[in-house]
Amino acid sequence: MDYAVLMSVYEKENPDFLKQSIESIFRQTILPGQFILVKDGPLTRELEEVIDCYGERMKTELGIEFTLVSLAENKGLGPALNAGLKAAGFDYIARMDSDDIAIKQRCEWQLRAMEEQDADIVSGTILEFSEDIHHIQAVKKLPETQEEILKYAKRRNPFNHPCVMFKKHIIEQAGMYQSVLWFEDYDLWVRALMQGAKGYNMQEPLLYMRAGEKMYLRRGGIQYVRQGVRFRRKMWKMGFSSGMDFFVSVCGQILFGMAPNKLRKGFYKYILRK
Repeated sequence: MDYAVLMSVYEKENPDFLKQSIESIFRQTILPGQFILVKDGPLTRELEEVIDCYGERMKTELGIEFTLVSLAENKGLGPALNAGLKAAGFDYIARMDSDDIAIKQRCEWQLRAMEEQDADIVSGTILEFSEDIHHIQAVKKLPETQEEILKYAKRRNPFNHPCVMFKKHIIEQAGMYQSVLWFEDYDLWVRALMQGAKGYNMQEPLLYMRAGEKMYLRRGGIQYVRQGVRFRRKMWKMGFSSGMDFFVSVCGQILFGMAPNKLRKGFYKYILRK
């Protein structure tokens, strides 16, 4: 079964991390038919060199169609992924971040789950690390079935975006990624689920995700809290969540977002993760 990998990269990415991420796709037990790389604005020379090298390898050694989409300026993850989706030649799309490492059976397992579960969106468990994959800091596991996912989504993001696989036509029908700062993927899942998309979360680990101090810093501060409250109000107004869901999730957003970074890190590790 053919599928495409969709990745976006911008100038602040680490070239070595990008290499490791692409290499993990090369090691997949079922290789993609297409690799779509979106350059979200101008990149450094080091990143360009990595892209040139691996793009050539995809075409000459592995027979993977390499599609490069270049944006004139940095637009952010949502718009970059939308640009990449438009260039996709397959309906099955595997998302991949430019600094994560996919487990070699990841895409094979997800393709099988898409068929066996008749699912439109499939993600799985993530192993978070900071230095190397042999020292796991936390495990992010999500509810498995559609019923559990719908309930969970009313208060928390129901899919792990870095390792999600979805059907392109379902995402197009839901309206693609929209301008909801820091919550683009959560917003997309809510719209897709409201239109009847079926989700499934594999309980097996699919991906090693970098989760250093910067990740916790990004998820705090007054601006992040404001955007979170605004998005949760949108969910409530759309009729996806109840007033109680809105109240509980907003209280958690404020408490968590305004906490010191050290406390927020502990909250992630010991409460929000397994």
